[in-house]
Amino acid sequence: MTRPSVLLGMSGGVDSSVAAALLVRQGYEVHGLTLQVWEHEDESVPTSKKWQERGCCKVGLAKHVAKLLNIPHDVLDTRESFRTGVIDDFLHGYTNGTTPNPCVRCNERVKVRTLIDTATSRGFDYVATGHYARIQRDGPSPVLSRSADHRKDQTYFLYRLHPQWLHKLIFPVGELEKSAVWEEAEALGLPADEIKESQEICFVTQGDYRTFIGNELPTAKKPGLFIDEAGLPLGQHNGIAFYTPGQRRGLGIATGQRLYVQQVNPSTNTVLLGPEESLLKNECTVSDLNLFAPRLAQCETEIQVKLRYATPATPATLSPGSSSTLQIRFHQPQRAISPGQSVVFYDGDAVLGGGIIQPL
Repeated sequence: MTRPSVLLGMSGGVDSSVAAALLVRQGYEVHGLTLQVWEHEDESVPTSKKWQERGCCKVGLAKHVAKLLNIPHDVLDTRESFRTGVIDDFLHGYTNGTTPNPCVRCNERVKVRTLIDTATSRGFDYVATGHYARIQRDGPSPVLSRSADHRKDQTYFLYRLHPQWLHKLIFPVGELEKSAVWEEAEALGLPADEIKESQEICFVTQGDYRTFIGNELPTAKKPGLFIDEAGLPLGQHNGIAFYTPGQRRGLGIATGQRLYVQQVNPSTNTVLLGPEESLLKNECTVSDLNLFAPRLAQCETEIQVKLRYATPATPATLSPGSSSTLQIRFHQPQRAISPGQSVVFYDGDAVLGGGIIQPL
């Protein structure tokens, strides 16, 4: 009997490494593939950089794990598609007054897309990654659902997957608590100090995202005015790309009260500042939709929504807007709703879809 074959995305991190071990144990014919999305890792050149400082894909560790498990492993250079689909999108968003999420775009446009396309062309039965998510297959069609460990759930970054991809996807660590994943990693003999998780944007390896924008796009340094809620000038900013709603630090404005970025306006090159209470909003409009549940675009629906990966889902009412937008009314006001960020819709653990917050 032929074993089912699976193409596994191997970043060299703990989760995809454990996913590899689990798939081998479950009897799959596993083939590892590392997508080189950022820095080129030249193993012939000595370096003092730790693995976790080399971006999100650690080729050497992925190869090491593949050898341990005796599975084939390849590296595919996807830096060009990563540059156009993720980094250029990131820079364009910030310079146009929005706050994009590069991990969401990377899964949609580069990582999962490339794995699916490669698996299809090479004849693999399935595609797997180390994401904390699950695919429920007990209904008429597969459903993307939150992982068993809700604290590590990564469906927020996966909501833009094409619905037709779901039947081919496997998330081996989605049923495990993170503590169990670390136990599996230790059993594999993985170097725990070198596979610790990074919480930062993978391509921002020096400084913060503002430093990255300034280095990549010097034209982003376009000074303009900070203004108050009455439209009066408060001082000069360094360029709208360096400010996001809710930001307080680094403004360099002394007015006797705490001021926060409320809104970034690219058409006037101004940054609106105001008190913290002005950050609370009851609604927003989302576009660029990806829906697993088409009914959301047809009638008013009570759902749970996540505005950010690190914040819990909150109840809201979703209503159809125009032909390509949805209106969200939050049951409780939400802080610093940022245009360009993703909103993901849930019904319990099931992901219903999501979209991108529109500017006011």
